[in-house]
Amino acid sequence: MCGIIGYIGPKKVVPILIEGLKKLEYRGYDSAGVALVDKGKIHVKRVKGKIKELEASLKKSPLAGSYGLGHTRWATHGRPSEENAHPHRDCSGRIVIVHNGIIENYLVLKRKLKDEGHTFTTETDTEVIAHLIEKHFKGSLENAVRAAIAVLEGAFAIAAISADDPDKIVAAKLGPPVVVGFGDDEYLLSSDINPILSHTQKVAFLDDGEMAILEPSGVTFTDFKGNAVKKKVETLAWNPMMIEKRGFKHFMLKEIFEQPEVVRDTLLGRTSLDSGKVLLDELGVKPQLLKKVRKAVLIACGTSYHAGLVGRYFFESLAKLPVDVEYGSEFRYRDIILDKETLVVVISQSGETADTLAALRASKGKCAAVLAVTNTVSSSIAREADGVLYTHAGPEIGVAATKTFTAQMTALALIALYVAQARGAVDKKASLAFIQEFQRIPHKMEKILGQAKTIEDLALHFVPFSHFLYLGRWVNFPVAMEGALKLKEISYIHAEAYPGGEMKHGPIALIDENMPTMAIIPEDRVYDKMLSNISEIKARLGYVLAVAHENDAQIRQRVDAVIPVPAAHPLLMPFLTVVPLQLFAYYIAAKRGADVDQPRNLAKSVTVE
Repeated sequence: MCGIIGYIGPKKVVPILIEGLKKLEYRGYDSAGVALVDKGKIHVKRVKGKIKELEASLKKSPLAGSYGLGHTRWATHGRPSEENAHPHRDCSGRIVIVHNGIIENYLVLKRKLKDEGHTFTTETDTEVIAHLIEKHFKGSLENAVRAAIAVLEGAFAIAAISADDPDKIVAAKLGPPVVVGFGDDEYLLSSDINPILSHTQKVAFLDDGEMAILEPSGVTFTDFKGNAVKKKVETLAWNPMMIEKRGFKHFMLKEIFEQPEVVRDTLLGRTSLDSGKVLLDELGVKPQLLKKVRKAVLIACGTSYHAGLVGRYFFESLAKLPVDVEYGSEFRYRDIILDKETLVVVISQSGETADTLAALRASKGKCAAVLAVTNTVSSSIAREADGVLYTHAGPEIGVAATKTFTAQMTALALIALYVAQARGAVDKKASLAFIQEFQRIPHKMEKILGQAKTIEDLALHFVPFSHFLYLGRWVNFPVAMEGALKLKEISYIHAEAYPGGEMKHGPIALIDENMPTMAIIPEDRVYDKMLSNISEIKARLGYVLAVAHENDAQIRQRVDAVIPVPAAHPLLMPFLTVVPLQLFAYYIAAKRGADVDQPRNLAKSVTVE
């Protein structure tokens, strides 16, 4: 996940680019750069580090130009460094591009371009695009970009400029977002709306397969083949909270729908489909240390705790490690038993959760290493941990966590497989198969989100109820807990989650026609056990709503209603089963008139004990 900003117009360019990059820094923080065109020449300034480093460098050595591009990077291919920072140039230095995404076939393209005489100076996949544009450039930048992207495989948002086709910025989108802003004789493009807000209320959003050509005279939209595209230019109300919702009624709903992209972004650049390796050099913890680990302890609060419970199954199944999952609020009050063969992982969306931070501090020095999973760069937990893996979820405004939950599960799965590979607990074939399955998860999540209206219609039947039971087993028991928590948090309906096998040890006494049950029952190793639990509920006149595989005919005969989800690797099913539970809770709460984004008595980050 990287941030792109572009400007063409009469104002001073550098301040606009820097201001925009600051608002995009959450999308990338390891390097940054700008490129400006001035009197037939392109000037580039790049630095390793954050935007403030770039700003300081530009103050020492100012650049001039009439239009330009800026970029803030999160490294995928190539280590964080000045040479790998964007913008990237072709051999001549006359063409410059910035890029967000990943080019899957860049190695094949790079070898071919080298054979044709092109010289590469970076480790990135992005540089391939600059040389492809150079190869096809015959005076028209947009035509060269079209020819270049025709051979790309992967996901990309691209912006390009050329000294030989001046006064023009060309952007193309396939996957990552691109927004175009329309000002008074000035035009902007960005990775999201925030950098544009202070300049204009008029915007257009590129769809996949579309390009935008920004010139001083206006903006032209085409598809990848050059056919004209008519885009709707939206005039947005000057209310940042409303603007950021992108047409969704609540932030929570928007963030639920962002989850496929969040999983993609958190996976991006961290796995190899060639070797089956997990690439986590950014952790800063050497595989040799992890090889000696004999136990893992995962520590978190709230939704992050539920992600940790799912993470337990990743570590047990992949790394073959015994795992304890602890509440941060309880951990430091126990007689902690840690040793140099124990790996501690703390999980916090904000990186400032007081109880989790205290647990981190209590663990440091007593174990092999303390790793952090967080969404917030330079947070206290990120700074104090021995190593950190960032979840690239972007800002989450809704208090009830949704996209950060799936991002945390993604990060934990990566760490678990990384540890497994360091310990030799998993072979290349199994690793590669798991990674390939993981790459398919975002598309399957999108398929579930396509059923949102059906889930809404179903959820509305349960608005009057006051109690709900959630059941799951094995890896989906934590999902049941998360589903019940979401319903409690935002709709104020009392909901409890239990492992299916524990139902008859007490909760079954509550079952009647006024106590519906949400059962999570994909066809996995505990499928038959869950069927038995459902039969016990039906025998007591309980209503059962099931989240089950879409082709499971048997479950439809056993329950009252089914929310279908695609099949997937059993360990990865929580990514799919949690989505309908989030939507279910959201639609009930919205119908009840609850304040979905800011539920009563709750704060986004709990920074005091």
